[in-house]
Amino acid sequence: MKKLVKIVVYAPLTHADAVRKALGKTGAGKIGNYDYCSSSSKSIGRFRPNKKAHPFIGEANKLKEVEEERIEVVCEREKAKEVIKAMKKVHPYEEVALDIYPLINEKDL
Repeated sequence: MKKLVKIVVYAPLTHADAVRKALGKTGAGKIGNYDYCSSSSKSIGRFRPNKKAHPFIGEANKLKEVEEERIEVVCEREKAKEVIKAMKKVHPYEEVALDIYPLINEKDL
């Protein structure tokens, strides 16, 4: 059985659909006979760009809050780099906040 990871990424509401589509198109979110599987929850992202930043939203040296979606998908580990690369092409942020978690299979418990 292939090793899986869970990719979690935060995107502004305006770009959440594009991010989900890019993830699914490159093979993330495949569970059994289903594809494009994901889970989302709304969140508030907070950040302060420094003077060298080129933020999509906000201004240098000013705190900013943005409504975002936390998007979670499973992905075959061997495809993860390709999936992340495709996701970053459609994501508007200069620095994309993402987490990658190794997963174990239920049969391995």
